[in-house]
Amino acid sequence: MLETNFFPFPEIKTQRLLLRRMVLADAPEVQAMRSDETVMRYIDRPLTKTIEDAEAWIQLVDDSLNNNNGIAWAITLTADPNKLIGNISFWRIIKEHHRAEIGYMLSPAHWRTGIMKEAILAVHDFGFKQMKLHSIEAHINPANTASASILESAGYTREAYFKEDYFFQGKFLDTAIYSLVVDR
Repeated sequence: MLETNFFPFPEIKTQRLLLRRMVLADAPEVQAMRSDETVMRYIDRPLTKTIEDAEAWIQLVDDSLNNNNGIAWAITLTADPNKLIGNISFWRIIKEHHRAEIGYMLSPAHWRTGIMKEAILAVHDFGFKQMKLHSIEAHINPANTASASILESAGYTREAYFKEDYFFQGKFLDTAIYSLVVDR
């Protein structure tokens, strides 16, 4: 079975990014993203309404980290590491299968800049090399063609399409599942 230990917290640096631990001071940026209908359009979760909601979400992320059940990074630019511009995580780790689900979001000001692909590549490299994952999956709303394109350009393959997979806000929605298996 996969053993996870995220202490000390593993910061990840890339050419443009510092992926660091999320902290309560990030709540205003989290609130801005998670309350933005454009950002949340394909993330089928309720909009965050208050800073306290954002702080509670950060606390959930931290609880998962403290229990070694998941890890989330604040995406920041190396030039401004205190300003969260997005987040990326392994939020569902299936330890007995050495598999994790990746999730992410980015502020619209940074869309179409290659930042999310850079973050995905860095995090999946960490997942395979440090965590010893065998595979990483992403569950996306099939209408989110931008997310599908980023995943495919990062080497992920669409493995499944589930019609009316879950119920959200009064309707059944589909799910597309992408996966990447370690290259051994």
